[in-house]
Amino acid sequence: MQQRYATHPDQIPAMDTTTLRGHYLVPDVFTPGQITLTYTHHDRIVLGGAAPTTGPLTLTPPPQLRAEYFLEFREIGIVNVGAPGSVTVDGDRHDLDRGACLYVGRGCRDVVFDGDGAQFYLFSAPAHTAYPTVLVPPGQGNRLELGDQSTSNRRTLTQYIHAGGVQSCQVVLGVTELHPGSMWNTMPAHTHDRRTECYLYFDVPDDARVIHLLGEPAQTRHLVVADRQAVISPSWSIHSGVGTAAYSFVWAMAGENQEFTDMDPVTAADLR
Repeated sequence: MQQRYATHPDQIPAMDTTTLRGHYLVPDVFTPGQITLTYTHHDRIVLGGAAPTTGPLTLTPPPQLRAEYFLEFREIGIVNVGAPGSVTVDGDRHDLDRGACLYVGRGCRDVVFDGDGAQFYLFSAPAHTAYPTVLVPPGQGNRLELGDQSTSNRRTLTQYIHAGGVQSCQVVLGVTELHPGSMWNTMPAHTHDRRTECYLYFDVPDDARVIHLLGEPAQTRHLVVADRQAVISPSWSIHSGVGTAAYSFVWAMAGENQEFTDMDPVTAADLR
């Protein structure tokens, strides 16, 4: 498990491209036949991917967690962005088609991923209590139609783990799909001063890229992001992006509260 230490916004002006990518981009989320994890000290989030091939993969606790089992003190949201597969939690098998979401609460001991070609995105945060395991089939969360074709941001946002849906301690998670011809994931931009948000970009064509904007509104920077790469966005950072083609992304947050609308908008005119 890689570790990324928390950063202060005053560090941004001195960062070159390599430094920015080293702090905020997770380029290798999925490695065939492995579970790959990254720990960010921003809200103690662990994100990563499980990519089973010839056999099942068991989620074990890295030494840095100081835990007997991975979910001893944590909860986790899982989204399958690959071929159909399964996640077995303490002996109960859950079949996840592409786009399905599984929430697993604190205290579950055994989590096993299976299915050649499945790619399970993992987003975990500390939890203070236990909530039940819940599977949500693709597209069956709370669906919101947002944006407009005239502003190139028509998109379908599906909330899976949130205050009005699957219950959790901290995690808020969903999937956004941009419609053909739309490229902006959100604009105006905003920050979440009480939560860290991470994006996993997927369905990005091989010859396309997403330009992800980050940093304080008056001191912005960008990352060039490819398919199935993730971005860590600290609470003080905007998180907006535009692609060279339509794409999808898993958005997931953890922090002080779960209010989806708790954000601080920034007009385009105030960006620098």
